Amino acid sequence: MANRIYLCLAHMSEAGWEQKYIQEAFDTNWVVPLGPNVNGFEDDLKQYVRRQESGVRSQETGVWTKEVVALSSGTAAVHLGLLACGVGPGDEVLVQSFTFCASTHPIKYLGATPVMIDSEAETWNMDPQLLEQAIKDRIALTGRKPKAIVPVYLYGMPAKIDEILAVAARYDIPVLEDAAEGFGSRYKGRVVGTFGNFGILSFNGNKMITTSGGGALICPDMEARNRVMWYATQAREAYPYYHHEAVGYNYRMSNICAGIGRGQMIVLDEHIAHHRHIAAKYRDAFAHVEGITFHDEPSDMQSNFWLSTILLDESLHVCGEEHAYEKPVSGAIGGAAGQVHSGGPVHTDCEPNRNVEAMRMALDQAGVESRPLWKPMHRQPVYHDAPAYINGVSEDLFRRGLCLPSGPMVSDADVERIIATILSAIK
Repeated sequence: MANRIYLCLAHMSEAGWEQKYIQEAFDTNWVVPLGPNVNGFEDDLKQYVRRQESGVRSQETGVWTKEVVALSSGTAAVHLGLLACGVGPGDEVLVQSFTFCASTHPIKYLGATPVMIDSEAETWNMDPQLLEQAIKDRIALTGRKPKAIVPVYLYGMPAKIDEILAVAARYDIPVLEDAAEGFGSRYKGRVVGTFGNFGILSFNGNKMITTSGGGALICPDMEARNRVMWYATQAREAYPYYHHEAVGYNYRMSNICAGIGRGQMIVLDEHIAHHRHIAAKYRDAFAHVEGITFHDEPSDMQSNFWLSTILLDESLHVCGEEHAYEKPVSGAIGGAAGQVHSGGPVHTDCEPNRNVEAMRMALDQAGVESRPLWKPMHRQPVYHDAPAYINGVSEDLFRRGLCLPSGPMVSDADVERIIATILSAIK
């Protein structure tokens, strides 16, 4: 069997910039969650998002105000972003249902309630009309406004953020953009993560760039940045001993990880161009294949295509469908890190169609990793009692969708093999 093709793996820069910064950290003994690389990485990130300055300057002074805090994970950035928006016990947060659990779990960390908002069919992201309906309904039911809105840039695709921001402005609710999958994507020419009150970035090992693990929070100004930094470093008071008046967190990025990030920033644009190149090859290959639809970007958006995704019509038959869901899966599809529970039932009440699972199995047999789309949070047992405003879009997409290998390690020859495997699997 040929070498296995993985969905999206990190790729170190050929010039070895990562090793340079890491070595400097060891040579200067900055092997801690602070230091020159952390400061430098934050500056690199700030300069990157500054490339599109219009709309992110202070209306009062005309001066750039966005600041960046490097953190241990994208999940930590979501957590601290929510905290900075004032979310606490008993509050409600409006969050996109079609997402990874890192968008929703931190809401529960804070003792708040996630209110799931379904997607619109064009971008697969938060439906602005459904969002406004939910706000009106929550105010009528609870007598209180939700504390924050969390749209997500699913698989790198920008959301209809202008419309979402317009709804948020009408009710004066802060927006926390989850751009964990969207680093480098643009909406109307502007980098995502800079539109809302706060923006989330992730540098996990499978993202556009990696620090092995890590994330960042884009803050509206220095005051917010300092407050977030305080929480991220255990919330200490100014005394000659440790004195705490609030609960803080150990969320600062390490100087070693930041060194990797500084090297990765040098190849970020190259990585984005590669992902877009791979997406174009999938787009062209499936353009005239009946029953397969490539999820493309709207004309006013530029996706980084973190993952390229396709939809399979229910009428499309795939070899091996009769063996789909034949036996329980013993591990985590997609190589998830850590421990998973195994040995559960074969079926759940919301799962990909048999032809999608059969296609995943056919690709796996050929040494190609693929995955179903994210299972909507409102269909996750852990959130069975969460309020949800649903139009059926995300469930339909989950049942029909598949993620294809898209990362920097995927070559043109790999894409040709993936496409050939998909086409040969069709009955």
